[in-house]
Amino acid sequence: MVGTSTRAYEGGRLYAEGFPMGEVSEHLARPEAFVWVDLLDPTKEELDALAGELGLHELAVEDALGPHQRPKLDHYDTHLFLASHAVRLPDAQGDLADTEVDAFIHERYLITVRKDAGFSMDAVLQRWDRSPDLRGKGVGFLLYCLLDVIVDGYFDVVQAFDEFYDEVSEGIFADNPLEPAEQRRWFEMRQALVRFHRLVVPTRETVSALMRREHSVVPEDLFPYFQDVYDHVLRVSESSEALRDLVSSIVEANLSLRDYRQNQIMKQVTSWAAIIAVPTLITGFYGMNVPYPGFGEAWGAWFSGGLTIGLSAALYVVFRRKSWL
Repeated sequence: MVGTSTRAYEGGRLYAEGFPMGEVSEHLARPEAFVWVDLLDPTKEELDALAGELGLHELAVEDALGPHQRPKLDHYDTHLFLASHAVRLPDAQGDLADTEVDAFIHERYLITVRKDAGFSMDAVLQRWDRSPDLRGKGVGFLLYCLLDVIVDGYFDVVQAFDEFYDEVSEGIFADNPLEPAEQRRWFEMRQALVRFHRLVVPTRETVSALMRREHSVVPEDLFPYFQDVYDHVLRVSESSEALRDLVSSIVEANLSLRDYRQNQIMKQVTSWAAIIAVPTLITGFYGMNVPYPGFGEAWGAWFSGGLTIGLSAALYVVFRRKSWL
C-alpha cells in the first residue's frame, strides 16, 4: 500500500517488515512482539480496516482523519491517542511548515498517521537504532524516539526565528525606511511565531500527561527520557514566549523610530519654509506699487537684498544649532 510502512519487533529486534496490514493481528499473537504501522495520508477505508482489526475508537479514528488537531493526548479504554505537530521554517518568509503526526498508542502496537510527507520517519528509525539497549522497552521507547525527533525540530525553528529577529533588530535603526514588501515579511514572520507558540504550549502538557504513572505504555525506567523531552519542550516554550516579547518590543521601537523620523522631516520642512518666507516677505513688501523709503533709489535695492540675505542666514544658523537642518 502506497505510503504505508509496517514493522514487527520482538525483544527489540526487527523480525518482519513490509507485511500487509491484515497480518498485524498475526504478529500480535506472538506474546513478546509489538507492531509499528506508519500511515502516510491514509484513506478512511484504510484506517477503518485497521481500526476494526485493533479495536481503535471511532472518535480517535475521526481525529486522525480530520485536519488541524491541536496537540493533545486522549484516553480510551484500550489505547491512547496522541496528536502532535512537527514544524520547520525552511526560509525566513513566514512560511511555517506544519505536519500533523497522530499516533494510536498501546503496549503492543504504535500506529502513526502523518498528514503529509513533510515529516520523515527516517530520523525516528535512526534514533531507535542508536540505542540497542533500550529497544527492549518496546512501544514506550519508540514513542520517545518519535517525540524526541519532533521536539528537536522545534529548536531549529527557534534558532531560525532568533536569527531573523536579530537581523530585524539591527535593521530598524537603519536610515533607509522599510519597503512595503519588507514590512509584509515582518508581519508574516510574526504570524508564524504566534502559530508556532500555539503548537508548542499544548505539546508541553501532552508530554507531561504521558509521564503520569497510570499510563502503563511508558515504563517507569523510561520516565527520565520523557522528562528530558518535557524539559526540551519547556525550553522551547520559554524561548518562543521570549521571542514574542522581543517582537512586541521591536514593533514598539519601530513605531517610535518612525514617529521620530517623521518629526525630523517635519522640522526640516518647517525650517526651510521659514527661511524661504523671509525673501518672500521682503520682496513682497518692496514690490508694492506705493512710495516707501528707498523707492526708486539704488540704496533701496541694496538694502532689501542685504536684509533678505542677512535674515535668511540668521535663521539658517539658528536652525542648524537646534539640529533642525
